[in-house]
Amino acid sequence: MSDTLRAGVVGLGMIGGGVAVSLARSGRVPAVYDVRPDAAAHLSGVPDPLGSPAEVAEVSDVVMVAVVNADQARAVIDGKDGLLRAARPGLTVVLLATVALRVVHELAALCSKSGVGFLDCGVTPGDQAAENGMVAILGGEQKTADAALPVIEDWAKQVVHCGPAGAGMATKIARNVVTYGSWRTVAEAAALVRAAGVDPARLAEVIDAADPEGRTLLQLLRMQDADGVLPDAVGRQIEPLMTKDLDAARDLAASLGVQAPLVETVRTQARRTLQLEADVAPTPAPAKDSAHAYGLHMMDRAYGPGFSNAIQDADDPFSTETVDYLFAQVWGREGLSVRDRRLLTLGVAATVARPELVQVIANGALVNGELSAEQLREAVLHLAVYTGWCKATATHTGVTAAIDAHGAAQPPTLAQEQQ
Repeated sequence: MSDTLRAGVVGLGMIGGGVAVSLARSGRVPAVYDVRPDAAAHLSGVPDPLGSPAEVAEVSDVVMVAVVNADQARAVIDGKDGLLRAARPGLTVVLLATVALRVVHELAALCSKSGVGFLDCGVTPGDQAAENGMVAILGGEQKTADAALPVIEDWAKQVVHCGPAGAGMATKIARNVVTYGSWRTVAEAAALVRAAGVDPARLAEVIDAADPEGRTLLQLLRMQDADGVLPDAVGRQIEPLMTKDLDAARDLAASLGVQAPLVETVRTQARRTLQLEADVAPTPAPAKDSAHAYGLHMMDRAYGPGFSNAIQDADDPFSTETVDYLFAQVWGREGLSVRDRRLLTLGVAATVARPELVQVIANGALVNGELSAEQLREAVLHLAVYTGWCKATATHTGVTAAIDAHGAAQPPTLAQEQQ
C-alpha cells in the first residue's frame, strides 16, 4: 500500500526541488508545480510542472508544500487554484515552510474542514535536500504522520515526530535559535582570536577536533532532567569554572578593545543559566493597581534587590510620590525598558554633576547586568562631549566608585588570581 502512495511537491526552490529529486531517486516520481514553468528543467528525474497546485492534489496522496512564507502557503493551500480546491479524503498536506505557529494552526484548521490531513514539517539542513539528507521535524496527529511516513522517508534521512499540530514548527524555530545564536557566539569568539593575532581558522580547527559531533553545544540540555531541571549539585559544580572562564574572556576583550556584548550577557546570566539564580521561587511583581507596592518593586528592579528598604516605611510626601508616581507610574511604564530609562537618567545626572547620584545609577546598571564597566566608562566619555569636561569629572568619579564597589563584591577574575 505504501508503495502506491503518490507524491506531490509544490515549490521547486532549493528545498522543494531537492525533495522532488530525492523522491524521484527513490522511485516515487512526484507530480510538481511551481510558478516558474521551467523550474524542473535542471532537476534530475523530475517531470515538468503541472498547471496549478489543485492539479497536483488531483494526482497525489501526500503533497509537500515548500514555499517561502505564510502568504504563499495560504495561496497554495486555500487559494483559487489551491490544493483544497481538489481536496478529497485521504489527501495529506505537509508544510515544509517555516512560518509562525498561529499560521500552522490556521492552515491545519482549513485542511481539517475539508477532510484533508495536515502536518507541519520543519526541515534541516536545507542544502542537503537533493541528497536525501534532511531531517523532517513533524507535528500533527499520529495517524496522519503514519499515513504519510512512507513518502517522507523517501526524501528524509530521519523523521522525528515531535507531537501534535505545531510541535514540528516549534521545534524547528527553536533549532533556528540555536543556529543563529551560535553564529553570534562564533562572531564574537572569532573577533577575540583575530584581535589576539590568531587566525580564526585555527579556532575552527580546534573546535572541529575537540567536538566533531557538537556534543558540547547540547551538553546543558542533556544534563537536565525530563522537566528541564538541572540538578543543583551539577550547577554548583559548573558555576566556578564557568564564571572563571567567562571572566577570562571579559579580561581578554577589554585588553584588546574588542566589543563582546554576548560575553557580558552570558557572564551576567551565568547563575540563571545554571538555574542557581534563586533557591526559592522568585516573588511575582505586585499588581499595578497597588501603586506603592509596585513602586517599591520597580525601585528594586532599577537599582538592585533591597534598594527600596530605606524608603518603604517613609511617610513624608516626597518619599511617597517618589515611590507611587516616579517608580510606579513612570519607571513602570512599558514604553521604554529599565535600561533605556537608566541611560536617560544617567545623562541627566551628568548635567548636574552629582557623583553620588551617578554612582547609584551606575551601580544599578552593573547589578542588573545591563551595562558593563567598559560600557559605563565609554558613556562617561560620550557625556563629557555634551556636558563639558568639568561636569564629566563628577560623572567619572561616580562611575568609577560604582565599578570599584561592584568589583569588590565579585569573585576574583582569572587575571586577578594569577597576579
